[in-house]
Amino acid sequence: MIFRQYGISFQSIELNFDSKALNEVGFRRNHQRSIGADSFRSEYKLVETREIVAEAEGDVQDQTEQQLLDKLERVVDALISDLGEGEVLVIENAQGRDYPKTKQQTSNVIVDGENRLHFFYTIAPPLRIGRYRSLPQ
Repeated sequence: MIFRQYGISFQSIELNFDSKALNEVGFRRNHQRSIGADSFRSEYKLVETREIVAEAEGDVQDQTEQQLLDKLERVVDALISDLGEGEVLVIENAQGRDYPKTKQQTSNVIVDGENRLHFFYTIAPPLRIGRYRSLPQ
């Protein structure tokens, strides 16, 4: 399960990585679970933090950006599948402070004698995800 802090509580979320969205790296609350921030901090301890980066390049802008987001999503899915008993993931990036965004670099290349655009996408800053383990009762 993945959580993100919203105000005074941690709420379960789903990934919403969409190249057509204003915030390409997005999260949607799924209302499966909500824990007060104080309760969360007293019930779970941080085990590790991962910084996830990805990159993609290609000649179609939207497809290249979506490839980048798909790579990012596969890494997060792998982290979810590796969770042990009593473990959860938490998105550590804060809105308006260090929120991950896609970054685009464009260059001109010549293909078969024609000028073409070539796109290179990265994520900056990295998506930070903490793995937390529940404390013994």
